[in-house]
Amino acid sequence: MHEAKYSTYDIRLRAVRACLGGMPVADVASVYQTHRSTVHRWVSCYKKENGEKGLVRKPVSGRPRKLESLDELGLSTIVLKPASEFGYETDFWTCGRLLQVLCKEYEIEISKWTIWRRLREAGLTYQKPERKYFEVDEAKRQQWIEEELPRILETVKKYRAILYFEDESNISMTAFLGKTWAPRGKTPVQQVTGKRGGISAMSAISKRGDLIFTLLEKRIASDEIIHFLKQILQYHKRRHVVVVMDQARPHTSKKTRAFIESQKRLHVFYLPPYSPDWNPDEKVWNHLKHEELKGHQAKTKEEMNLLVKEKLTKMSKNPRQLRGIFFRCHVAELMH
Repeated sequence: MHEAKYSTYDIRLRAVRACLGGMPVADVASVYQTHRSTVHRWVSCYKKENGEKGLVRKPVSGRPRKLESLDELGLSTIVLKPASEFGYETDFWTCGRLLQVLCKEYEIEISKWTIWRRLREAGLTYQKPERKYFEVDEAKRQQWIEEELPRILETVKKYRAILYFEDESNISMTAFLGKTWAPRGKTPVQQVTGKRGGISAMSAISKRGDLIFTLLEKRIASDEIIHFLKQILQYHKRRHVVVVMDQARPHTSKKTRAFIESQKRLHVFYLPPYSPDWNPDEKVWNHLKHEELKGHQAKTKEEMNLLVKEKLTKMSKNPRQLRGIFFRCHVAELMH
């Protein structure tokens, strides 16, 4: 059983609605990381008060909370505004920045731990933002959703095709280092190679959890894209395949387009410009680099090649994980 966590009003309400909708109490308790008896109590309070009022916390004795006048909605309202509106150089919030703003606004002394706890209670978590390019044209992205997306779905349905998203990446010899626990003031040390270089790689992920990949030791050009498309067709010898990819030059070259037009079972569509966040295959590379290869010990390109192949092979045998990776992407939700 998960360790019980502090429940917000929203969590209690969603949990009760899930129970009333027919979801087993044990499953609800597992999802919301609390005990079954707690879920039963929430449902009982909801029914006793004939609705949502039964889920509102009652006042209790003891020392009053600091910042009582700032509820979860008020805190969220501040944090969801850019920090630059409060005089900071960037838009991102830290506990330290929020502490300064609240102390100035409410003229009260509180600790970072109080800020951290109140943020968690409001359903907020500390996250790394996704990139979004200045060059993104929202009008073109909306046009793609209205015009190109229906064509993709229609082609998949017409040919009973398998839908893939394709992307390339360069996997650096320099290892990504994650965080770990250590004594205060004693930064841990992880030995890694100082050699430069990396491996070129291509992969394609499907909504059902297929992963096809290839590793290369040279720059990816039209010939490599064509070879990889042949690899996908070979993997599905009798099925039509729909491949969605970005508008990189090797994807749109005359040579690549000529090959695509010559293949009756291959249907290729292109994403809007500067839209890597709309490609689920980007999530594959993110997971590989930041999770599977975190702190890797490869010292040569040969060792790196073997390690990457091993990790991608392992991922390809876990369709459940891959489906989870696929549907983390915004566009993937539209592919029904």
